Amino acid sequence: MGQRQSHRGRHPEDARLFAAKWVPALRDAVADLSFLLSRGYSEKAALKVVGDHYQLALRQRRAILGGACSDTSLERRNAHRITAADLCGQSLTVDGYNALITAESALAGGVLLKGRDGCIRDLASIHGSYRKVEETLPAIAMIGMLLEKLHVGEVTWYFDAPVSNSGKLKALLGEEAARHDWPWAVRLANNLDKLLAASPSIVVTADGWILDRAARWVNLTARIASGIHPPPEVIDLGE
Repeated sequence: MGQRQSHRGRHPEDARLFAAKWVPALRDAVADLSFLLSRGYSEKAALKVVGDHYQLALRQRRAILGGACSDTSLERRNAHRITAADLCGQSLTVDGYNALITAESALAGGVLLKGRDGCIRDLASIHGSYRKVEETLPAIAMIGMLLEKLHVGEVTWYFDAPVSNSGKLKALLGEEAARHDWPWAVRLANNLDKLLAASPSIVVTADGWILDRAARWVNLTARIASGIHPPPEVIDLGE
């Protein structure tokens, strides 16, 4: 993954785009977007209407899209959610990039957003190629220690095979799992979203498409963020 080190932190415009003065408008935008989605509007059409109405920048539109969901989706997600307290001995299937990049962003001070469904999401993206950053190993360790504390059973991590450097990341997680004696398997897969949505195990993800289809899922992003000291700022868009 190369020797160059960087951070999974904030975009240069984030201090302005997610300043306190913007938060009320972003919350209203999430509520309006959720209203339209609940009434059958397509995601693309609803996002344009709401984004144009509030004059939102592209990153702000990405933020409200992650924070919003229809009433039907919210009801289903709540019904299929497993609490962290019920994970003892349970097998987990982890949406690898989703969990890892959120943890990296939290450690690096990136923007974290709490959506209507209670999940915490980041705004980082990998654009088809993953690069290890200074927060990668600490993020893996933080997730590993949390899963160990929760006494979970076997954990299977999945990463998108088409993403460049997924193989190197697979090897890195395998090394860390062996070093800490964590019961992890790490796999690469195509059509990952469909695989995770069909998993019989409890799925660890904040991806809305998967949450709307998974039989069981757990919201670990909030627990991951709360384990950082000092805790990162989380902008609640679901209020």
